[in-house]
Amino acid sequence: MRTRAIPRADLEVSEVGLGTWQYGGDWGQVTDEQARSVLHTALDAGVTFLDTADVYGDGRSERLVGAVVAERGDAERVTVATKVGRRADPHVASAYTPAALRGWVTRSLENLAVERIDLLQLHCPPPEVYADDEVFGALDALAAEGRIAAYGVSVETCDEALSAIARPGVASIQIILNAFRRKPLEEVLPAASEAGIGIIARVPLASGLLTGRYDLDTSFPADDHRNFNRQGDAFDVGETFAGVPFEVGVRAAQEMSELAGPDHTPAQLALRWILDQDEVSTVIPGASSVQQVEGNVAASALPPLDAETHERLREIYDRHIREHVHHRW
Repeated sequence: MRTRAIPRADLEVSEVGLGTWQYGGDWGQVTDEQARSVLHTALDAGVTFLDTADVYGDGRSERLVGAVVAERGDAERVTVATKVGRRADPHVASAYTPAALRGWVTRSLENLAVERIDLLQLHCPPPEVYADDEVFGALDALAAEGRIAAYGVSVETCDEALSAIARPGVASIQIILNAFRRKPLEEVLPAASEAGIGIIARVPLASGLLTGRYDLDTSFPADDHRNFNRQGDAFDVGETFAGVPFEVGVRAAQEMSELAGPDHTPAQLALRWILDQDEVSTVIPGASSVQQVEGNVAASALPPLDAETHERLREIYDRHIREHVHHRW
């Protein structure tokens, strides 16, 4: 497994990490046994970056991640990143008080069973938060006290990412980046690189669309966000299929799948495209099975895509996807 840097956090992490939203719900049922098997497989394969959040299963994902890392004795080797803020109800900027941040951090420390969080991220906060000096002052205080080692922001839009990059204490930006969401390439990735800020690429497979396994008849369980959030009824619609209408995404993904060839899967092609962006520190595909995580990890060993493949992927984006997403996020 190759590694890359998050310079401001003084971290070196696996370029393929693991996202653990699946273990907190919104993806159908994933048992504790399944989650533990995936976590062990990922760590055995050289993954050293795990991403979770306090809102995933109301702490279930954090507890699973913390338990597996502890029982393996991997705390020194593995970076665990978590996110806070989405438990605020209502989720408004005024809820992001220093006291609330301390409470959220304390709860995550307990869930993870650690004394210090490796990387704390604000979890897609309301836009007004980016201009709130008190919020970032509270994060600086938590870092000075040793409760967190570093902090970053998970964002919905490129404008939010650029606002976060301007903050001197921010070490990482977590942003949706995939072959269906290319806008961050224009300004966000160059700005982050210049500032020494890590890029964590999330939703890298567009909620599974880029695996090429879906067709127009594919259905999802009632408790799966790919069913209930297609119109953004529960949270930002960009989190589901990267904001691409399902039918459009299926057609585009089928075209992209034809570029995979005999040596790698469509999912590996999609992950390799992200890894070809030098500014990316790590990509965090989720997985609910051992086979999925093994396939995802294998993308790190693939050679970079050739110029023709990159151009064909861009052309598919321009023809099918751009009009639906580029102006929105």
